[in-house]
Amino acid sequence: MSKKGSKDLTTGNIYISIILFALPILASHILQNLYHSVDSIVVGKNVGTTALAAVSSCTDISGLLTGFFTGLSIGSGVLFARYYGAKDQKNLHDSIHTALTFSVILGTCMALVGIFITPLLLKIVDCPEDVYPEALEYLRIYFIGVLFTAIYNVGAGVLRAVGDSVHPFIFLLISSSINIVLDLVTVVWFGMGVMGVAVATIISQLISVLLVFGNMLRTNDIYRVRISELHINRVLLREVISLGIPAAIQSSLLSISNLFVQRYLNSFGSAAMAGSGAAKKVDRLIGLVGQSLGQATAPYVSQNVGARNYQRVKSGVKATFVIAVVCLAFTTALVFGFSEQLIGLFTKDPEALYYGTWMIKVMVPFYICQSTNNILSNTVRGFGRSSAVMVLSLCGMVGVRQLFLNIIMRYNYVISNVYLAYPVGWTASAVFVGIYYLVKRKELIKKAFGIEL
Repeated sequence: MSKKGSKDLTTGNIYISIILFALPILASHILQNLYHSVDSIVVGKNVGTTALAAVSSCTDISGLLTGFFTGLSIGSGVLFARYYGAKDQKNLHDSIHTALTFSVILGTCMALVGIFITPLLLKIVDCPEDVYPEALEYLRIYFIGVLFTAIYNVGAGVLRAVGDSVHPFIFLLISSSINIVLDLVTVVWFGMGVMGVAVATIISQLISVLLVFGNMLRTNDIYRVRISELHINRVLLREVISLGIPAAIQSSLLSISNLFVQRYLNSFGSAAMAGSGAAKKVDRLIGLVGQSLGQATAPYVSQNVGARNYQRVKSGVKATFVIAVVCLAFTTALVFGFSEQLIGLFTKDPEALYYGTWMIKVMVPFYICQSTNNILSNTVRGFGRSSAVMVLSLCGMVGVRQLFLNIIMRYNYVISNVYLAYPVGWTASAVFVGIYYLVKRKELIKKAFGIEL
C-alpha cells in the first residue's frame, strides 16, 4: 500500500521531525482562530458593541463544543498512532472506522440537545438582557454545525496520528478563506448581523468535513476509509472511549469552568465583555504555541511507544520543551509590547480597549506555565494515561481556579483578579501533571517498553 501523506515519527532527526509536524498544526490553529477573530472584527466594526458582546459571550460555549471533539480526536489519536507505530494495519483500520462512526452518532445527538438547551447555557454565563437576543440567535445556529465539527476533528485526528499534519492545514486554509468571504458577504453586504456570522461558520465547517472525508475516501494511504466498512467494533470502541472521552471531557469541563469565569467578567458590563472577548482572541493565538506542541507530542510519543523506542520518546519530550521556550520568548514579548494595537483590531470603544489591553498584560508572563502543562499532559496521554491527565488537569484548571476566584473575589472584587484566574489554573495543572509524571515515570516506561530504570 502506498504512503503519500502519513509520516513515520519513529525515525529521523528529532527536532526537525517535531518542528515539521507541529508547524502545520500551529498554522491550522491560527487559521481557526483567524476566522473566529474575523467574526468578531466584522461584527464589532459593522454591527456594534452589543453584537460583539453577544458573539463574545458565546465564545466559551462554542469553545466547549470544539474542545470536546478536539479532545476526542487527540485522545483517540493516541490509539491510532500506537497502532501505526506498531505497524498494526488491521487494528488501525478498524479503530479509525469505529471512531468516525462514533463521532457521527455523538455529534448528531449533541447538536440536537444543544439547540434546545441554548437558553440554559446563556443563563449559566449570565448573559445580559441587552445582549441575550442576538446571543441566542447566534448560538442556536452555531449548534447546527456541531455534527460537522465532530466529523472534521476526528478525521483530522486520524491524519495527524499517522504523521500527516499538512492535509488538515490545507483543508482549514480553504474553509477559513471561504468563512472570511462569507462573513463579509452576510454581514456587510446583506446586513444579517450575528446570524450571518453563524451561517458563515456552519458553511465553512461543512466544507472542511467534505475535504477531510473526501481525502480519506480517495487516498491509497494506510488511513483509507470505506463507507461500507464504517461500523462499531465494541472492543476498539472501548479503547477509543477510554482514551478519547477523558480528553474530550477534560476540554469540555475546562470550557465549563471558563463559563463561570465569564460570569465574573459579565458582571463588569458590556464594555468589559467586549474587551475581554477581544483579549481572548489574542490569548488563543499566544497559547497556540504550547497547544500545537502539545498536540504534536501525543502522536509522537504514542507512535514511539508502539515502536517501543524509549530513547526517542525521552529525547523528543526534551526537544519539545526547548522549542516551546524559544518560541514563547519571542511571541510573548511581541504581544505584550503591541497589546493595545492588537485589541484595537477588534474594537475602537475606549473602555473596551482598556479592559482588553489590561487582560493581555496580566496574562502574558504566565504562558510558559500553559505550554508546560500542554506538553506534560500530552506526554502522559501518549503513554495511554488519558484518564489521569483529565483528573489532574481538572483539579488544577477547574478546582484550583474556581477556589481562587471564590476566595479572592469576596475580598477584592476587581476585574484583574478574574484575569489572574486563568494563569492560576495553568500553573496548578502543570504542577499536578508534572508531579504525576515524576512519580509514575518508571511505571509508565516499564509498561510501555519493558525497561527497568
